[in-house]
Amino acid sequence: MMGLITAALLTGCQSDEKNQAASSQQPPEVDVVTLQAEPVTLKETFTGRLESPQTVALRPRVTGYIDQVVFKEGETVAAGDLLFQIDPRPYQAKLQAAQAALDQAKSQLQLAEAEASRGQRLLNSHAIAQELNDQRQATLLNAQASVEGAQAALDSARLDLTYTRITAPISGRIGRALVTQGNLASANQTLLTTLVSVDPLYVYFNSNESSIQGIHQQQTLTTSVAIGVTGETGFPHQGRLDFIDNQLNANTGTLRYRAVLPNPQEQLKPGQFARVNVPVAQHQAALVLDRKAVIADQARRFVYVINDEQKAIPHPVTLGQTVGNRVMITSGLQAGDRVVVNGIQKIFFAGMPVTPHSVEGHSLIPDALTPDSPVSDSATSEVAATAP
Repeated sequence: MMGLITAALLTGCQSDEKNQAASSQQPPEVDVVTLQAEPVTLKETFTGRLESPQTVALRPRVTGYIDQVVFKEGETVAAGDLLFQIDPRPYQAKLQAAQAALDQAKSQLQLAEAEASRGQRLLNSHAIAQELNDQRQATLLNAQASVEGAQAALDSARLDLTYTRITAPISGRIGRALVTQGNLASANQTLLTTLVSVDPLYVYFNSNESSIQGIHQQQTLTTSVAIGVTGETGFPHQGRLDFIDNQLNANTGTLRYRAVLPNPQEQLKPGQFARVNVPVAQHQAALVLDRKAVIADQARRFVYVINDEQKAIPHPVTLGQTVGNRVMITSGLQAGDRVVVNGIQKIFFAGMPVTPHSVEGHSLIPDALTPDSPVSDSATSEVAATAP
């Protein structure tokens, strides 16, 4: 019995010594941020696809054998560049025949004009009958019509000859040659190659119903959108929203949008998947905090706020939309509160004294516009703080 009492006394003495040692130590150091209301643009990210504004399936307008394939597959071509040459000789012969027919029609017209003029003079002197003069006037009209027909045939033959030179209707990147030299190409049927414009590109994406109203409201503030493609971090490209469809898709409940994306280096390709970061709301005074300052405790969220006595007091908070390392605080805090962002693990109980060190809020945020994970088919919310 005496041994137990002695052990208890020793244990009590050791505990008192530890408490005294702990009380004599400096309160643990923590980093704090002083919250300030700032303008915040809420953004959402949608998945989309790059498409070419102009896509041409190139087919010949005349039938003939391919003499030359002039372009290099996959290269960039300018509007008007020669791509294919169809054997022009049959069409040159048709052009010459049409020219000869026109010359013949013109000679017939000259004769008909002379006969009609002579017939009119003879009719005035009562030397011929009215019926014969009418025949000569009708012959003149027929000759005039023959000349017009021959001229139209000549124009058509000349046009067909120009169609033997197949040129690029637009500037862009050309695909592979589907018909090579020596093969027959049928007018309006044979697909020769494809040509797509690449600068700029369109980005089509769909918005769900919950985000549609926000995008429409934000469109009056800015139409600029940020875009990233597969394999890229964040949204390195800037585009411009230029089209919103006039009705929702009844099957999916989504609305189609389109952004214009400059592509001067032609590094982006039509058909690529893209992530589009679109502004959906604007807050002139919002509280934004580093996410690691928020502590999860079962169903609630709270942060440690340093009071005037340099003690850490837990404050329950309500969180808004998040992106990357930032989260918007919708309730529980106010401007001027000093919130612990580093050293939370050093706080063991509510009201514990600490030694706060103020840090800049943005210095803790490497990239407020970079999502944590790849974007899924559903929209991902983002918060982007803008300078006052």
